[in-house]
Amino acid sequence: MNHNAGRVKVRWLSLSGAMLILMTVATGAGAAIKDLPDFTELVEQSSPAVVNISTTTKIKQERFRNPHEEAMPDQQQPFDDFLRRFFGERGGDGSGPAEEFDEKSLGSGFVISKDGYVLTNNHVIRDADEIVVRLSDRREFVAEVVGSDKNSDVALLKIDADNLPVVKIGSSAALKVGSWVLAIGSPFGFEHSVTAGIVSAKGRSLPNENYVPFIQTDVAINPGNSGGPLFNMDGEVVGVNSQIFSRTGGFMGLSFAIPIDIAMSVVDQLRSAGHVTRGWLGILIQDVDRTLAESFGMSKPIGALVARVLPDSPAQKAGIEVGDVIVEFDGKEVESSGALPPMVGVSKVGGKVPLKVIRKGKSLTLKVTISELPEEGELDLAAESGDANGTRIKRLAVSVVELTPEQKQQLDGKGGVLVDGIESGPASRAGMRRGDIILQFNNAEVGTVEQFKKLVADLPAGKAVPILVQRRGSPIFLALKLEEDSKQ
Repeated sequence: MNHNAGRVKVRWLSLSGAMLILMTVATGAGAAIKDLPDFTELVEQSSPAVVNISTTTKIKQERFRNPHEEAMPDQQQPFDDFLRRFFGERGGDGSGPAEEFDEKSLGSGFVISKDGYVLTNNHVIRDADEIVVRLSDRREFVAEVVGSDKNSDVALLKIDADNLPVVKIGSSAALKVGSWVLAIGSPFGFEHSVTAGIVSAKGRSLPNENYVPFIQTDVAINPGNSGGPLFNMDGEVVGVNSQIFSRTGGFMGLSFAIPIDIAMSVVDQLRSAGHVTRGWLGILIQDVDRTLAESFGMSKPIGALVARVLPDSPAQKAGIEVGDVIVEFDGKEVESSGALPPMVGVSKVGGKVPLKVIRKGKSLTLKVTISELPEEGELDLAAESGDANGTRIKRLAVSVVELTPEQKQQLDGKGGVLVDGIESGPASRAGMRRGDIILQFNNAEVGTVEQFKKLVADLPAGKAVPILVQRRGSPIFLALKLEEDSKQ
């Protein structure tokens, strides 16, 4: 009897323990759910200042009709214009004179002042003949473009309205990776859609976007969200939603926003002057990888490698040389080449800024006077193909020829040798291509084929060395390493 009672007691204790565990788990889950952010108050307070922007652009196009096409009803959706551009308006016999039609697009924006200033993306309103801003209370206004800036993708609009709801402007510099953020916009025309996520990274550089260190998030952003605000949990705008990375045209987990600090700096200049002034050094740069870092005697890959110094530029006047690695600008570390242009761009024109470079393994501090970024594009130096009867450099598995007088003139009279042919070997492994013009080899200027042959012959095996080549008008550094010790 006592034995059975003991067994019952054990079972009861086991049951009690299980219940205790379940209660603990449930309590923990409840606490976790309670800790999740509640966005309702933020949306209620901030969404009235978010606007929908629709644009109309008049397009002239030769008339074309697909004979199998069914009549397409008129709809106020951007996909209709996309289809019309490829299949034409209904009617006609597939050819004929150019006809004019309206191309419509949708985007987002937000009100930054009670008297009607609206911030959005440049690409939302670019080339538009008419811009209509629709407020959250359904009122619509035709907007005037105060100014726009292609380099930062920021545009400032003005509508004739007063006492408008406005957003609170925050600080993108204070934003931390992992923070919750929220976007409000009009994806695919669905106005005031709300999506949320976290900050995935900061200071992200994107191809062909030199002046914006983007905020990367996993907030669901789609076409139509462009120009809309990115909020922090205090209801402050910390970014302007601008781009997505996508293989499908829709959201794939990566979205990018312009930091609000940069956007508002652009807005201030657009309001006061109607255009944006940016700082300029006059250099072409590239990233430093592990092999290049080794070839320059650096302990780790960091900084912006100077591949070209433009003549009569601030960089040339400051003494910056090709092959210098800029590791610090105005007291701030330059982690990669993508980090440097935004730093220079926001610098005051005419101001003197210190920068630190690594030159041939040694640290050097220079002072550069910032100039204004010029309007015109950079000089394009085309690497032309040369005589096929080149001199073969066995040690590198390449053949090279002398430059023509015309090619030297394009290079401001400087020397170099043209890569006429390339085989499998050290040069091809380094990334050298036929048509490259070799300007520097192991930190020495290349003047003639005979000089280049001597530089190659003196090259030690097992050590990575930098090579500067001109490729399709742009200079680029390569790192070459010989694994053997055979001479040419």
